[in-house]
Amino acid sequence: MPEKFDLSYIGEDNRKYRPVVIHRAVFGSIDRFIGILTENYGGAFPLWLAPVQVKLLPVSDQYMDYALQVKSQLEDAGIRVEIDGRNEKLGYKIREAELEKVPYMLILGEKEVTSGTAAVRKRGQGDLGSKSVQEIASLICEEIHEKK
Repeated sequence: MPEKFDLSYIGEDNRKYRPVVIHRAVFGSIDRFIGILTENYGGAFPLWLAPVQVKLLPVSDQYMDYALQVKSQLEDAGIRVEIDGRNEKLGYKIREAELEKVPYMLILGEKEVTSGTAAVRKRGQGDLGSKSVQEIASLICEEIHEKK
């Protein structure tokens, strides 16, 4: 590269020298690779690769404690999870999670709190019904390990 760009410097003896260029682009190649993956999947990463694998959507603020319990259980199982604790309508939260292309959404309301379950929505498949948190964790972990 020094020849290509005609690089030179003047040494202590006032003579012109060609420098040695050491180029290391670790982050540049990682950035390009992530860009290729994002373009290939259109942002809808498979479950095992998705930065957020599950988004918890409490129906209102009064279900935040339950959402934190569910989050803790899923994190203990090694699942990457976030809570959308904003004071927005449920439909809006679901739409946002769909636009973010999150693989799984768990809706948490009164019925789910009393039964210890969560209503499951999967990207591309829609509503999967209510399941226990442990059942959801094992389902997701199995899918991650199979790399479907």
